[in-house]
Amino acid sequence: MRVEYARRQNWLAAGFVGLMLLSGMAQADAALDWLNRAAAAARLQNYSGVYVYHHGEHVEVLRVLHRTDATGELEKVEVLDGAPRKFLRINNDVYCHLPDGKNVRLERNVLRRFFPALLPEQPASLLEFYGAKLGGVERVAGRPCQVVTLGARDGYRYSYQMWLDRQTGLPLKSRVVNSNGGVVSMFVFSEIQIGQAPDARLFHNDLAGKLIHKASLDVPPDEAWDVTPPPGFERVQEAVRMLPGKPAPVTHLVLSDGLSVLSVFIESVDSNMQMRPGLSAEGVIGIYAREVDDHTVTTLGEVPNMALIETGNSVKRK
Repeated sequence: MRVEYARRQNWLAAGFVGLMLLSGMAQADAALDWLNRAAAAARLQNYSGVYVYHHGEHVEVLRVLHRTDATGELEKVEVLDGAPRKFLRINNDVYCHLPDGKNVRLERNVLRRFFPALLPEQPASLLEFYGAKLGGVERVAGRPCQVVTLGARDGYRYSYQMWLDRQTGLPLKSRVVNSNGGVVSMFVFSEIQIGQAPDARLFHNDLAGKLIHKASLDVPPDEAWDVTPPPGFERVQEAVRMLPGKPAPVTHLVLSDGLSVLSVFIESVDSNMQMRPGLSAEGVIGIYAREVDDHTVTTLGEVPNMALIETGNSVKRK
């Protein structure tokens, strides 16, 4: 009797574990369906609205217009407080109209998009390094939203919480959360209109009399350096840039896992500038710097310090 009872208990336990695994898989599938909807909505929906960006102690208010038509994607983002800045994206080219009204910075073939387009086109690629699960339904900007959490599986990235419009899937709120549950940064719409295309005339790119500066030079990046990114991160962009205050071009590498992003800058040591080695921060952006073979290597991004340090320490000459 005892043996039979033990067998039944084992079968029940095994069945319970199986049901839990199936339930977890079903929830992950449901979360992925929402993430797929969100990624498509940010690219394909027409929308306009005002959102707030909280990062550290700083708060910015921005207006976004997004239009999809036969020419592709048009997007305009205007900063509504502080120094006037305007970004106009025409497909993968971004024009940044600077506050002086005379200069425009042009960035070509940009992969990284503005909020609410935070997800890659294929969100399933994230699930190796983030666990996806559904939360409840909450209102944002007067619209019911499905909450989806992408929990980091390791210490190289933060977790993300997203509030997705129940009707269209468009992300209306997003939070980056550290391992202690603290909010690192947040985007949230205060008002949003979805479905009506903003007038095409609102995207007119007035370049008359303005000086256009290419953000990256038309030369290949220095291939003399090896960089080992954190697990899941891949090199998604590389360029040689002229940066403000820098006397010589700087090699810039962008590494991403499809959601989190960090940058690596490699430049010759400038004897007129004092480098501050080690960890520091600029608001919520972590910074790590070290000197390698008469070059300064700087890694920065909205990622945990471990990702910055290990990436920076991996940089070496080939």
